[in-house]
Amino acid sequence: MSSEQLSYPEKIDIRNCEKEPIHLIGKAQAHGVILAVDPKTFKIIQASENTLKFFGISHKTLLGDGLESLIGKAAFEKITTAIEQKTGFKAEELKIDNKHFIALPHFSEEHLIVDFEMLGEYWEPMVFQQQLTDIINGLDADETIPNLCNTAAKLMKNIFGYDRVMVYRFDEEWNGEVVAEEKEEHLESWLDLHYPASDIPAQSRNLFLKHTVRIISDVNYEPVPISPERSPITKKPLDLSKSTLRGVSPIHIEYLQNMKVGASLTAAIIVQGKLWGLIACHHYSAKFINYFQRETCKFLAQVFSNNIASIQTGIFNKKFSENSELRAKILADLKIENTLGDGLENAKIPFTSLMESGGGAVILNDEIKLFGNTPTEAEVKDLSDFLAENEEIIFYTKQLKNHFSAAENYKKSASGILSIRLGRAKNHFIIWFRPEVSETVSWGGNPNKKLTYNEEKQRLSPRKSFEKWTEKLDGISNSWQDYEVETAKAFRENLNQFILKKQKEEISRLNQNLEEANKDLELFSYGISHDLRSPLRGITGYTQILKEDFSENLPAEALETIETILKSSNRMEGIIDDILSFSKITGGELQNKNFSTKKLLQELLVSFNIKTNYPNFNIEIAENLPDTYGDRAMISQLWSNLLGNALKYTQQAPYPQIEIGSFSQDNKDVFYIKDNGIGIPEHQKDQIFKMFSRFAKKDFKGTGIGLAIVARILEKHNGKIWVESEPEKSSTFFFHL
Repeated sequence: MSSEQLSYPEKIDIRNCEKEPIHLIGKAQAHGVILAVDPKTFKIIQASENTLKFFGISHKTLLGDGLESLIGKAAFEKITTAIEQKTGFKAEELKIDNKHFIALPHFSEEHLIVDFEMLGEYWEPMVFQQQLTDIINGLDADETIPNLCNTAAKLMKNIFGYDRVMVYRFDEEWNGEVVAEEKEEHLESWLDLHYPASDIPAQSRNLFLKHTVRIISDVNYEPVPISPERSPITKKPLDLSKSTLRGVSPIHIEYLQNMKVGASLTAAIIVQGKLWGLIACHHYSAKFINYFQRETCKFLAQVFSNNIASIQTGIFNKKFSENSELRAKILADLKIENTLGDGLENAKIPFTSLMESGGGAVILNDEIKLFGNTPTEAEVKDLSDFLAENEEIIFYTKQLKNHFSAAENYKKSASGILSIRLGRAKNHFIIWFRPEVSETVSWGGNPNKKLTYNEEKQRLSPRKSFEKWTEKLDGISNSWQDYEVETAKAFRENLNQFILKKQKEEISRLNQNLEEANKDLELFSYGISHDLRSPLRGITGYTQILKEDFSENLPAEALETIETILKSSNRMEGIIDDILSFSKITGGELQNKNFSTKKLLQELLVSFNIKTNYPNFNIEIAENLPDTYGDRAMISQLWSNLLGNALKYTQQAPYPQIEIGSFSQDNKDVFYIKDNGIGIPEHQKDQIFKMFSRFAKKDFKGTGIGLAIVARILEKHNGKIWVESEPEKSSTFFFHL
């Protein structure tokens, strides 16, 4: 909670009305007492300043006293037992100063808060039982939501006797509509009138989810301060979200006064965890109904809510089932050989028929296909860019222009949209468009005059007029229903499965092509080795004969040419060998097993004949090298190529050294081979593992394939190789399998 929200502000204005902390109002209604108790000591630490009127004890005297001394041992033990056993609190009937009260305890943050109300009119159990029966029988008889709303309004008026009872339903923008009404004959009807969302702001709607029944017994009451203003425990005003006696926002009080309302009772209609609407009761004089009556009201609201949920679920299941059959037919027409766009375009049943829509669009990257009545392709492209930035999987609205201003230009065809994002791609969408519908709405007062600033009161004031005000709305489509949104979600899953299946088919095809290419490469490599080696051997052989048998009779220039031919043929033979090795690695299957890395390296050193060919080299191999798990033949070639590289590029160093070791990193064994050779320029580090990549001087022999073979071997083992080097000083190759 921000510092601005720690207490109820002295001044509510245009800048902070949306954040009015009505749960921290710091005042109580006048028909009862609020006490805050320290649950550790059960000492009273805060009290509303009307305790003298109700208890015959001033609030100053009560502060610091124990709760037991006020409510008596029996009631106190019930509260403490509920706390200890965590059974939840119950309403407690008790006497204080020879007056009958209902005590309503609850926890709020670090406080035990107890609301005290006068018992008032006590209903006989038989009357109470009959009312519950009437509620169940009355509401269960209705099979449609309009009939249910009418019955609920009648029951509320008959049971509680308020002058006006309304069933108030929220739309998706939180504007409200009076969908049912029971009233005294002399009162003007408000049936079918609409009210803007600002009349019941978000903070009020949220509180109805916590405390479902709210009573204001006297709109003209004098708010009762709570003393001290801030809790000694939290140093903040009390959170009165769950208090039945929480004071009322001065803006809301003035709103009711402007409506000439003297008292109100409001019950929340909560359907599937969401605030569906309210049962709003108005009386044109003060009126109090006690806790037990409000429990009856709560029961009625719960039965009403459950029946609405049942009806909506029935409608949902029926419509969703119908749409499921359509989905199955559309999906049956999708062929794996088609693109998704082509498949949906050629389907016998258009995907736009899944829900009531004027047209639709399929967007796959830069490909856009339009169906029916839609905006232009360019407009749909801009819309898809907006949806891509929005990042919602499912996006729907009946007033697109409120979210995307450019939609004003095509509201006739697309005032409403429902879109689904396909896969993980940023710009893959299926969109349904809904055209503008002509709608005339009657408001209870001008909705554009929501709040005005009252200089005298130094705060906002609600509108004073509630006369019927008619407005013709534009840029609005019919609302998207829950079953349509769920149909879209299911369709998205279906299409994602189709895309996945198509991707699997494509991967399978590519793998098959790759296998064939590997076989061709292997055949090609063997063909090259056979077809090129034979003439190459002829060239080398005849050149060698010229050198050995006729050198004495040949001029020096001819002898240099013969040496060049021999060097070139030897290099070509090396290239053929490396290409053949690379092809075998690319196409070969791994024969993985555990083997000794140290033993493998010792074998390689013998094969290189180090003592004879590299007598001045100092080669150090760590004693604790871990074993390796992999294809031994391939790993042997990997080490051979790395060692050969180190020997080749280090031989010109004054004191050539090679170090082979390992270390652990991220639970992996990392091997390294370090030399003090010519090093590698920084700009060439990323190129050395590519085919035919050579950076060294011409006096260093090589084909440019050796390190590419190393990289390919590690790729097949799901390993990694990298190099650190300093030109003219050293190079270290690191790798792990």
